[in-house]
Amino acid sequence: MTDIVFTATARGKFSGNGITCQCAIGRGGMIAAAQKREGDGTTPLGKWRMKRVFYRPDRLDRPETALPVIPLAEHDGWCDAPDHPMYNRPVRLPFSASHERLWRDDHVYDLIVELTHNDDPIVAGLGSAVFFHLSRDDFRPTEGCVAIPQDYMLAVLNHATTESYLEMQY
Repeated sequence: MTDIVFTATARGKFSGNGITCQCAIGRGGMIAAAQKREGDGTTPLGKWRMKRVFYRPDRLDRPETALPVIPLAEHDGWCDAPDHPMYNRPVRLPFSASHERLWRDDHVYDLIVELTHNDDPIVAGLGSAVFFHLSRDDFRPTEGCVAIPQDYMLAVLNHATTESYLEMQY
């Protein structure tokens, strides 16, 4: 299987495998992955493998992709508490430590691609929930993720394999 690399730049351009569109990145811009910190709003530079896809089954059909696909439920969250043993992992809500809710009222998490940033090993405080997800219509900055419009995300997922990467670069 051949690696497929998609690229997101600090200038807000996403491209790869014949797909090009605008993207949103973190409100703090891009930063070296080793300097990324929890809550700093930056997108970590680097090449991150696409691990699996989460989607809202009440809003979308299961996406066509070779990546593992998991339907979201109302109780799904992601731990962002650096001092908790479940840091940077999915959790079931209610959850006592700090976390992100994955089942949101807006549409940005209707499709989420989990990336390998800070996952092997997980380092407390180096950033959690750095996802590839859907952008808002106005492309306002994210909290550190990369986001693109839904039609483009579906096209990316259609091409994505377990050997696909998202590379964040200047």
